[in-house]
Amino acid sequence: MPHLTLEYSANLNAFDAKATLLAVNTALAATGHFVEADIKSRSHRCDTFAVGTASAPRAFVHADLAILSGRPLETRRELSASVLAVLQAQCSAPAGVHLQLSVQVLEIERDSYAKVSIEAHG
Repeated sequence: MPHLTLEYSANLNAFDAKATLLAVNTALAATGHFVEADIKSRSHRCDTFAVGTASAPRAFVHADLAILSGRPLETRRELSASVLAVLQAQCSAPAGVHLQLSVQVLEIERDSYAKVSIEAHG
């Protein structure tokens, strides 16, 4: 825990998803709320997308951060701001494109979440 899912529009040709995920993981670890090895992130490029209804070129990067339930609102706001700051540092809009960055913190029910870590034997 946590799980971060990053979605981004395909028209962001220069966007480096791998570098962004590493930067987000680093920022989340620095908050002190998570064990570094427990932070899991992944990205999905959206080849088919729409932003609004206008024909103007638009793009987006959105992060869903799923954490175990029970953390105070202020902590969730801190986490959201931390991820958004990384997105702002990592993302730039191509010329003539309006880019929207967003973050949502989701809570996973603590009582039903299950996890096991498996070490390789060799």
